[in-house]
Amino acid sequence: MRKFLREPLLHFLLIGIGLFVLYDVLRGGNTGAPREIVVTEARVEALAQNFATTWMRPPTAQEIGGLIDDYIAEEIYYREAIAMGLDQDDTVIRRRLRQKMEFISEDAAAAAAPTDVQLQEFLAKHPERFLEPAQLSFRQVYFSTEKRGEQARVQAEQLLTRLQAGRGPADPAAAGDPTLLPPDMHSASPQLIANTFGSDFAAQVAEAPVGQWSGPLQSGFGLHLVHVDERVASVLPAFDQIRPIVLREYQAEQRTRSNKKFLDGLRTKYEIRIEGPVARPLEQTGTSTGVQGGGAQ
Repeated sequence: MRKFLREPLLHFLLIGIGLFVLYDVLRGGNTGAPREIVVTEARVEALAQNFATTWMRPPTAQEIGGLIDDYIAEEIYYREAIAMGLDQDDTVIRRRLRQKMEFISEDAAAAAAPTDVQLQEFLAKHPERFLEPAQLSFRQVYFSTEKRGEQARVQAEQLLTRLQAGRGPADPAAAGDPTLLPPDMHSASPQLIANTFGSDFAAQVAEAPVGQWSGPLQSGFGLHLVHVDERVASVLPAFDQIRPIVLREYQAEQRTRSNKKFLDGLRTKYEIRIEGPVARPLEQTGTSTGVQGGGAQ
């Protein structure tokens, strides 16, 4: 027995068992209980500060909820990636590990190629994504409210009366004020018109009658008389013409759904607690779901 107790192999085994037990005690054991993610008040403040630095304004309550959800997603993906050993072949930061977890989910979504029937059903469900935009060709006469003041509208209406009666000048734009705005646009999309004249003007000219002068239309620059020469309505191309675009949009939506389902499944393994005064508003509005509010600290 004494000889057995003096065996070095026995000593190594006992030391190994002791270290294993100590490690398990320090880890708190594996109880199978959900692991906790604590979003501290300091963390929320840091997220809000980073947002304000980027966008030059403080985030809204809804945006704070989105920032917190994004941080929680990052923490979950980071922990799960570490648990899977993905950090062993890559030394980059946690965001890269989150991307690896998302790639796993996306690979599952991309495993089966969609059929044409599925793509056509997707097209029928979301036709607005694939419409060719409407096109508008028009001329405009500009009146500066800054230069003419209250007389701008009166003088614009006077010129409009003459133009509608066929007694206007040969070059109507010359009767207005000089401007860097284009005197006319040809086959322009609503977005291009909005980018050039502003969204309010684009909405008004979209309703203007075709083939006659109308107005005055208000824009951020002043007043405009417009003559719509041609309006082409938006059209949905045939499926064969836009199949690659439909496939791209379908796959993007499938990846988004797959990632959400994957993350929702992982979230069930965690208890998430948000600390600080932001917790109660988020709990009441449901902006960040599945969390416990920590109350004001």
